Amino acid sequence: MEVIKNHLLPKIATIKKIIRETPNIISLQVALDDIEAMRNFIFEPGQVAQISVFGFGESTFVINSTPSNKDYLQFSVMKSGVNTTAIHNLSEGEKVGIRAPLGNWFPYKDMEGKNILFIGGGIGLAPLRPLIFHILENKEKYMKLTLLYAAKSPDDFCFKYDIDEWEKSKDIQLIQTIDNACYGWDKEVGLCPNVLEKMYPSSQNTIAVICGPPIMIKYTLEVLKKLDFEDDNIYTTLERRMKCGIGKCGRCNIGEKFVCVDGPVFSLRELSNISETFI
Repeated sequence: MEVIKNHLLPKIATIKKIIRETPNIISLQVALDDIEAMRNFIFEPGQVAQISVFGFGESTFVINSTPSNKDYLQFSVMKSGVNTTAIHNLSEGEKVGIRAPLGNWFPYKDMEGKNILFIGGGIGLAPLRPLIFHILENKEKYMKLTLLYAAKSPDDFCFKYDIDEWEKSKDIQLIQTIDNACYGWDKEVGLCPNVLEKMYPSSQNTIAVICGPPIMIKYTLEVLKKLDFEDDNIYTTLERRMKCGIGKCGRCNIGEKFVCVDGPVFSLRELSNISETFI
């Protein structure tokens, strides 16, 4: 008799490690308790998961570990509400529920042979992280890689362990910027859109992938358009709108689209065809 798996039923996972990224952001490294399921778990860069804290609720987070890593799944969580506070109160060894993978992903195969410009703000680097690592692992298929990473202050940068690695790498150019100058900071100073315009990247044969606070995305998109980036060559991700993950609750619909079914990754061309403001 064939066993029908319930895609609404969370898989039980154990928190293996908690990383303090910033004063209000942590990263969880979790492993599915079913060893075979963990070993066979496959996801693509940009896909998300629903994490449930039993007795509190369920929230959507992008899977930001490297797709090639079979030891754990990583999620980064900013404390902002009941469920995220409950996640922050968890300890290593405790259990959570995982429904994943959900949604679509960045079209990294279509990006082969092109320059890639990554633009992240604060925790917005999380959705870009698995894509960056996948492309770095397959660097011979891609051209120049550039990452502009912006934060309010030096303390607000996530994934400092990655930053240290990327600063040493010859395969990716890293530019960091903070909003206002502070003692000891010797890198760029200025808001992300202003620094991007100063960089003046060429739009020729270049894909821009952007994720961050809505206000940052809004004005950074304006700069990309000013730099002649076409809508088909700009991608962003909207997983913050997702709730049920299967297109039933209606919370994530934008016009005729459901982010959890049609996204969360969209090109600006796709979003421009939707009448409702998406940011």
